[in-house]
Amino acid sequence: MPRAVYVLALGIFAMVTSEFAVAGLMPQMAAGLHATVPQIGYLITAFAAAMALGGPVLTVAVMKLPPRTALLVLFAVFLAGNVLAATATGYGTMLVARIVTGVASQAFFGVAISLCARLTRPEIRGRAIAVAMNGLMLGTLLGLPMSTLIGERLGWRAAFWAVSALALAAAAATAVGVPRLAAAPSGGLRAEAGVFARPRLWLALATSTLIIGATFSAFSYFNPILTGLTGFSAGTVPLLLIAYGAATVVGNTVVGRFADRYTLPVLAIGLVLSLLFLTGFAVFAGVPAPAVVCMLGVGLVGVTMNPAMVTRVQRAGNAGPLVNTVHSSFITLGVILGSSLGAVAIDLWSLRAPLWLGAALAAVGLLTVLPELRRTGRTSAGMGAVPTGVVEEAAAGVGGEAAGVGGEAAGVGGEVTGLRETVREG
Repeated sequence: MPRAVYVLALGIFAMVTSEFAVAGLMPQMAAGLHATVPQIGYLITAFAAAMALGGPVLTVAVMKLPPRTALLVLFAVFLAGNVLAATATGYGTMLVARIVTGVASQAFFGVAISLCARLTRPEIRGRAIAVAMNGLMLGTLLGLPMSTLIGERLGWRAAFWAVSALALAAAAATAVGVPRLAAAPSGGLRAEAGVFARPRLWLALATSTLIIGATFSAFSYFNPILTGLTGFSAGTVPLLLIAYGAATVVGNTVVGRFADRYTLPVLAIGLVLSLLFLTGFAVFAGVPAPAVVCMLGVGLVGVTMNPAMVTRVQRAGNAGPLVNTVHSSFITLGVILGSSLGAVAIDLWSLRAPLWLGAALAAVGLLTVLPELRRTGRTSAGMGAVPTGVVEEAAAGVGGEAAGVGGEAAGVGGEVTGLRETVREG
């Protein structure tokens, strides 16, 4: 694997850590900016909206630059937004800062994933994307608790300064570790945008939105579900979220191994498992051990589908920065839809409702994969064709890993339950 792919993962880690920072520091930021907690929550929405809408625009602006230069320009924009956040004295300034960093983050993802495709052979692109996307998984596992800890100990501004330092380190590593490449051959914006006339590409984008929507309809409300329904203490939930983050790293690695050869089967299997885990979580939310198993299962087969999702989108469109950035925007749309519809579901029904909503979105997502899976299964020619036995082989591999993580999750659930009982007895 080229060294540059790991460097790109570091850049993505810095971007994701900045994205998650606000979620862990809401009370402190509300006090420091003389705002309410809901207003701070809108900063998360603004960041996501800026990613979805502004990211493709900034990508077009840097599209003709050599990739390393484009990445460094995006780092500069990101740093400007992050420093503005660290020095913000009012809510309006912070809002502008989050919009700037959101736009830069999305464009960075698109350029970085496109560069992964250029740096690696076609047969290992899915694995390379998985390595780069580990920056996203580690942002969940390490970035969020790190920024929260720094913010709680040294103040919320210190968390943004720490992210700025991390971004500077990632930019330096990019300047040294990413090779000089000429700008990718392109027929201009019209040629790049022309691929969006393909229905197959839009179907792939819809699948990605539904996969992420299903995951975030549940993930966004893990804390109230685990404390309000499952009965865990507030102090235990961070440990469970760390275990969830670890499951995403495992799942991302596994999916990366299968994404190139078995793209559609992996997506179908992932959606089936997601449907089962979310349904199981909804049914057993009040029982600690199976609830933890299902929660970790969601981590194993949720956002971890990214390598297969990216591979499918690139085959349906191309591996250019614009396609990858627009794909990232559809993924962000999934985050927005899942979290917002989950909130509506809670208001209308109960805390279990987002889990049922996630299961429904996973089921719809499966329907967007099956027609193409059947078509490719009937032919042995053409890109994305599925040879005889592919589904069975991929299912055995992914299913085996899922069983392994499920077994470990059961152990974690048992230990956490035992710990909780011990605390109660004390």
